[in-house]
Amino acid sequence: MLTLSIVSGLSMGAMYGLLALGFHVTYAVSSTVNFAQGTSLMLGAVLCYLLSVSLGWPLAVAIPLALALCAVWGMVLERFVVRPFVRAGSNGWLMSTVAAGIVLEQVVMFTFGKEPRSLALPVSGEAFTLGGLAVSPLQIVILVVAIGVALGLHAFSQRTRVGKALLAIVQNPQAASLMGIDVTRAVMYCYAASTVLAGIAGILIAPLFSVSAEMGTLFGLKAFAVAILGGLNSARGVVLAGFLFGVVEALITSMLGSAYTNILAFLLVIVALAIKPHGLLGQAGVKKV
Repeated sequence: MLTLSIVSGLSMGAMYGLLALGFHVTYAVSSTVNFAQGTSLMLGAVLCYLLSVSLGWPLAVAIPLALALCAVWGMVLERFVVRPFVRAGSNGWLMSTVAAGIVLEQVVMFTFGKEPRSLALPVSGEAFTLGGLAVSPLQIVILVVAIGVALGLHAFSQRTRVGKALLAIVQNPQAASLMGIDVTRAVMYCYAASTVLAGIAGILIAPLFSVSAEMGTLFGLKAFAVAILGGLNSARGVVLAGFLFGVVEALITSMLGSAYTNILAFLLVIVALAIKPHGLLGQAGVKKV
């Protein structure tokens, strides 16, 4: 039972890590985060359902199109909900991203409906035995995709011209701008990447949870807790924290019951941050005087 809980926790932790990486991507480049990230997870799942089930399109078309639309949503958020406040030197983007997420959730609720729907993927079949454990193919896919995305982002930032430009912006946005790098466009693309990561997570967990307008709220909160726990400025810390949070959550559920899961998991996050205020692998910001 303990091993099974750990396997299940790693799978959920991979999903939390994907969502939390979205917070890291935007924070690293623009020092802002998208508090509508949970709603973006919901958007990915709902769009995939509408395209594949309602319209009957093959998943090979439905999934890329759903993620492309998630990217558009991310760029719209950055352009109209975040950028005006950042340019004005205001922290209003904190509330505006929350408000945008609520607006999207309500629009989806009115158009898609309030009743949860089920979405099946080819990998959401029956569990198979692996080393004496009953493992779902979907759990393996979530782990593989999450790790693959994390490694892909690392390789992209280290080995491509665009990735190195983003690293330059992280180090010094003003100097990067003087070198001819379009910082504004880079931030917009990072928001697009952030919402695509959320969309991937939404599509992957849709077979495990019902697709509904409200499905992303709690996931978004947990992912933000994971991002803070890992250290918003550390991609490795965020991924590590995702796995830890998922395993701890699964262990609490199996030992004490689901009624205690959120209470104890978030209490442990508070304790961990009291010990490591900047996160597991995060670093304190340096202020120049």
